[in-house]
Amino acid sequence: MPTNILHDLSDWRGRDGASGIPSICTAHPQVLVAAMRATTPTGLPLLVEATCNQVNQDGGYTGMTPADYRDLVFGLADSEGFDRSRLILAGDHLGPNPWKALPADEAMAKAEGMIAAFAAAGFTKLHLDCSMGCKGEPVALSDDETAERAARLAEVAEANLPGGDVPAPVYIIGTEVPVPGGATEELDELELTDPEAAKTTRKIHEAAFGARGLSDAFSRVVGLVVQPGVEYGNHNVIDYDSAKAQSLSAALADMSGLVFEAHSTDYQTRANLRALVRDGFAILKVGPGLTFRWREALYGLDIIASELFPGAREKTLRQAMEGVMLADPANWDRYYEGDETERAMMRHFSYSDRIRYYWPAPAAQEAERALFALLDGVEIPEPLISAYLGARYADVRAGRLAPKARELALAAVEDLVDDYIFACRD
Repeated sequence: MPTNILHDLSDWRGRDGASGIPSICTAHPQVLVAAMRATTPTGLPLLVEATCNQVNQDGGYTGMTPADYRDLVFGLADSEGFDRSRLILAGDHLGPNPWKALPADEAMAKAEGMIAAFAAAGFTKLHLDCSMGCKGEPVALSDDETAERAARLAEVAEANLPGGDVPAPVYIIGTEVPVPGGATEELDELELTDPEAAKTTRKIHEAAFGARGLSDAFSRVVGLVVQPGVEYGNHNVIDYDSAKAQSLSAALADMSGLVFEAHSTDYQTRANLRALVRDGFAILKVGPGLTFRWREALYGLDIIASELFPGAREKTLRQAMEGVMLADPANWDRYYEGDETERAMMRHFSYSDRIRYYWPAPAAQEAERALFALLDGVEIPEPLISAYLGARYADVRAGRLAPKARELALAAVEDLVDDYIFACRD
């Protein structure tokens, strides 16, 4: 069986080349294309992750099963000329989270079906996340219960591996797992994971895996999710403080073969991302920050299209997205507080980027197509790029970037992925 690219991730520190790896957590096709374009010249592998709420055996909010997501990524790679062998498919937060309103037995049965589908589809990095309580249980479970459920899911995954030229998966464990998609409230500071708690989590999971005869699978546990002190709310970001994380970072010396996986690194500065990798947080997860950049670029193009072609559309993209979100408020309503003016602002501009749930909607897709069709073949005037896509202006002026709509939008996401690549390379 081939060797998993990530099997020796803990040894990457201190050697030439990459010291860590960005984790591109998205199912948005154009964001995936941008990540491929940014990664192509580097020679690095590209780790792309589908989250349990996005993609699962029931379709998730994208309508895709794990096999569908795999086929989407492979199809985009082929179109972009990106070598499939450089791709790592991963599943994020695999556990009962999408069904936690159900009793534990039912939710875990659904989680088993999900991880079986991810494993069978050839995903080779699996994040086991059973930290949340289900109906009638505490919000957060004990380490022992979390580990037992994680081992149960690993057993299902191991029984559903496709074999052939697909390497056996590596696993990510951990009990201090941030909420998928970021916090729902404004934050002032965070409590970092206690170093001893991290070591205990590893030991308890090793015992739980061993009790099920999964010692080989546990040997492929390469990462532990911890809280290094990074997070974002709807309109604020908690920045990484390396000095505060030194004792946690030092704990890796007692956990051979492991790195830390940092979730919610979205909106961290380039320097902070570099410091995270230096301190042993070798897997940098980014998700909403990517689609935030895509939305930001599209809204700039939306204004530009209205300037160049006033009255050409019945609705602007922003107007269409507002209609889509108001018609189906389930994915934003309970997450945004304040008066109607503030909630309207957050629907479109919140760091949590809950608008990302709506891009697959038919009306949203049609509005996006209409925008790009209107700007197709148009060389966008530099003053409008300066006014509404200012971060792209310097590259356009220098001739490094064509003043075309799709190239400008993709470049916005590529620029963010470049920050993560910079952070992970020596």
